[in-house]
Order: sequence, then C-alpha cells, then structure tokens
Amino acid sequence: MVILPVGSGKGGVGKSLLAANLSVALAEAGRKVVLADLDLGASNAHTMLGVRSVLRGIGTFLSVPRMRFEEIVLATEYQGLSFIPGDAEIPGAANLKAAQKKRLVRLLQGLEADFLVLDLGPGTSANTLDFFLLSGAGIVVTTPALTAILNAYLFLKNAVFRLMYSAVEKESRAYALLEELRRDAGALQRMYVPWILERIGEEDPEGRGRIASLLGRFRPRLVLNMLEDPGDADRAEKLRRSAREYLGIELEHLGIVSRDDLQDAALGSRIPIVRWKPGAVLSRAVYRIAEKVIAAGEGTTLRDPSAVDEGFQAAEVEAEADFQAKRRDIEDLLRSGALTTGDLVETVRAQMHELEEARREAEILRTRLQKAAREGFRT
Repeated sequence: MVILPVGSGKGGVGKSLLAANLSVALAEAGRKVVLADLDLGASNAHTMLGVRSVLRGIGTFLSVPRMRFEEIVLATEYQGLSFIPGDAEIPGAANLKAAQKKRLVRLLQGLEADFLVLDLGPGTSANTLDFFLLSGAGIVVTTPALTAILNAYLFLKNAVFRLMYSAVEKESRAYALLEELRRDAGALQRMYVPWILERIGEEDPEGRGRIASLLGRFRPRLVLNMLEDPGDADRAEKLRRSAREYLGIELEHLGIVSRDDLQDAALGSRIPIVRWKPGAVLSRAVYRIAEKVIAAGEGTTLRDPSAVDEGFQAAEVEAEADFQAKRRDIEDLLRSGALTTGDLVETVRAQMHELEEARREAEILRTRLQKAAREGFRT
C-alpha cells in the first residue's frame, strides 16, 4: 500500500480539495483507495465527497471502547474509494495521545488498499508531522502567494527536524547536539541542515549516518495550487532551491493546479470537481497528478536527479497549457451567445487582456529558461 500524506503549511491552500479529488481520480484509474480525514481539529473532507452526515469517525473510534476500526471505514458512491471521517465534533480529537496515535497508525497501515490518502491538518503540530512522515514522499500543497510559500518551507523545515530527532537515540551525542540547537532558537534559524550534519558528524559519526540515511529517503513532493499566472510557476523552483540549500533535501514537483472558478460551484454541489466537470482545468490538473502518482509507485526511494529536474520543467509546460485551456473556454462562451449584455462582454474582454499579459510573461520566462539552459550546457 502506498501512503500519500497531503499536508500544508497553512490553511486555505486547497489541501483537502486536492486530497479528495486525487482519491477519486486514483479510484477511477482502477486502484483501491482509502481517504482518511486526519484534520481532526476541523474535519471537512466529507463535504468534498458529498457525504452529508458523519455519524462516526476517528474521534468516535478513539473515544468509544470496543468499537471496531472497520466500523468507521465507510463505502462511498465512487467505486474503489472508501472514506474514514475525522469527527471534529468529538472534544479533544485533535490532541492525540502517543498511545492513541501509535494505535491509529498501526490500524491505518494495516488497511488493504493500493493507496491510502491522508488529509492532514494544516500547520506543523507534532501529530501532523508524524502522520506526514509515514511516507518519504508526502505531498505539500501551497499557492504562489509569498506567505503560503514561506509556510510551505517552514512546514518542510519542521518535518526535517522531526525526522532528524527520530533517527537517533535520546542518549546519543547527536540527540544532545540537536537539543542544544533547539534551545538556541536564534542560532537554529541561521544554521543550515548540511552544516548541522557536519557538526554532528564531528562528535557522533554514527548518529550523522543515521540522520543522513533518513534524509536521503525523504523526497517530499510539491503541488502548486491556485495558479493564476503561468509566470508564478517559478515560485516552485525558488522553494526547491531553498529546500536543497538550507534543508539538505530534494523537493520533487508533482505539478501545478490553475485557479478555476468552477471549484466553488463544485463545492456547492458537494460533488468532487473531477466528477462534476471532468473536462475542467482543475480536473485535468488532478488527473495529471494522479497519473504521476501511479507512475511513481511507492516513491520513497532515491530517484535519478534528472527525473527531479523533469518534474519542474513539466510544471512550466502544464501552467501554459492550462492558460490556453482557460482562454479557449472563454472564447467558447463568447461564440455560444451566452454572454450577450454589454457589461458581461466588457468583463470577458478585460479577462482576456489579463490572460494575454500572462501569456507574454510566460514567453519571457520561457526565453530566460532556455537561455539559462544553453549557458549551463556550454559550461
């Protein structure tokens, strides 16, 4: 079973929307999928699937003695997809105790499925990070907004340090050094993980080896959501460079998802967008991501560096393709006669002008990338 944790540094970036629609897309591809809502403080994945009432879920299971775990694994109307609700209404459900978390993890890992998608709560709580680290290839969702990119980086940074702590024994010198750094918050912010590993290696080579081994298998994957301008796709490359330089990890790119106003209508209808309108820009993006997830398989082993580069290059192409699809949709509306009033026509013209500007910016970006690639090839 492939475990796909879906996390984010902050709320409002479309994490649950992606997790739910990706689960449906994987099921449509003939895979057996379980979607678990682990945002236990504010569970809402059921609304994405059109489940109108949740009578029991993880919160109920953890608070009601002798309840069997199978009782909260619910069938859905989508063939191949099961759903585990979170139960936000159970007091204290978000504050799992260590024993509860260990038991829940064991039961989740024991499920029979091809894919287990975990819709995690936003932020960097210990429980969220531990669930994210159940896989070496979890998915981080962010938007091009600067605050969202920063929070995605902080999410990855916290995950890296959580992973480092888990790699060594509490009695080891490596653990003691990590604790020294943790107590000096100012120093910790200035230090790079590669430097920290070098420092640990001087006093605890075995501990450094264990940490390096875990970090080497930690290959989180990025989804850039709510893209409005194809040029914004380069924000992912900046995040990738920061993760490599400061955190010592390789961030892979699963793709981009352009902003699509239809997602609000789909949410209102309580139908996943990939079912509500499979041909929508957002749906096509989700299907692309599902194909990559299936092709990657487990995705936790080290991959060829060229495959990582190709993922970021493909994201640029996908951003441009989605831009063109949006443009065609607007042109179709104009030809159909659905937009007949002067106000609506002027609005559409303004939108097309904005899209044309975005296209020109994308062309400039592509020219720069090609020039940089040629110069890199010559060197």
